[in-house]
Amino acid sequence: MTPQDKPATKAEKSPDRRRRKRPAVLMLVAVLVAVAVGSGGYALWKSVSKRVLAAPQFVVKAEAVTVTPPPAWVRSDVKVEVVREIELAGPVSILDDDLGERFYEAFAAHPWVSKVVRVLKRPPAGVEVELIYRRPVLMVLVPDGLLPVDGQAVQLPTADFSALEAQRYPRIDVGHATPPPAGTRWSDRRVVSAAALAAALIDDWQELGLHHLAFAHESSSAGAFEFELFTKKGSCVAWGVAPGDSEAERAATADKLSRLRQYAAEHGTLDGARGPQNLDVRSPHGVEVTPRAAARPVEHR
Repeated sequence: MTPQDKPATKAEKSPDRRRRKRPAVLMLVAVLVAVAVGSGGYALWKSVSKRVLAAPQFVVKAEAVTVTPPPAWVRSDVKVEVVREIELAGPVSILDDDLGERFYEAFAAHPWVSKVVRVLKRPPAGVEVELIYRRPVLMVLVPDGLLPVDGQAVQLPTADFSALEAQRYPRIDVGHATPPPAGTRWSDRRVVSAAALAAALIDDWQELGLHHLAFAHESSSAGAFEFELFTKKGSCVAWGVAPGDSEAERAATADKLSRLRQYAAEHGTLDGARGPQNLDVRSPHGVEVTPRAAARPVEHR
């Protein structure tokens, strides 16, 4: 057997094994070093984070916050009110991990905000908030006065409405009902139904010369309420139930409103030539009109 044919001894195998193990050992060392550096960096960040986050160049000021411009009926300064609430918990840094969540929750809690679409950071220390605002559609008449609500029957801030402005909205009398806090929904089914109907009518309310809603009676079907609409001169429109969420119910509401618009366009008013009258749109065929005896103009209060 020649030397080339001899099997390798244990001593001759060791260098190869050491060479094969070296990359694995180096990798393990690299991982351990990275962990050590990372741990040290995290500890260092913990020791200086408060000072860094509170640095003036990173602190979000009210003037650096932009929000969706509110519609004309919102008189409150939503941005200032919300940012003030956020700042009560301490300075806000653009580097805060929870900045988006804090702004989202704070704006969502405001009575005028229907939805927070998104919150964006704008370097170096700005925040942009996209909002959808609530729209008032109804005034709920209670002994203490008129209370504004939106189409979902959410109570709105009363301070944003003067007595004259409140007169422009549909209203419903619910007697001695207890209103919820601003920003929360009425639990009273009468208000919920009236708000849904008022939302469908609000764009045409003034043009049709309407003044208020009234409960005709409670329908036997699903406990729904039937409504009547009254003009400023005392004419009465038998409307029926408030619109629901189904496509058929929305279509029926649109059809009733279309027939009322057409009648008002043809006659110039919903009131008769000789005074107040009854109009019925519950049938799908036109508008049924009959005289209204002993009707008086509604009181403006």
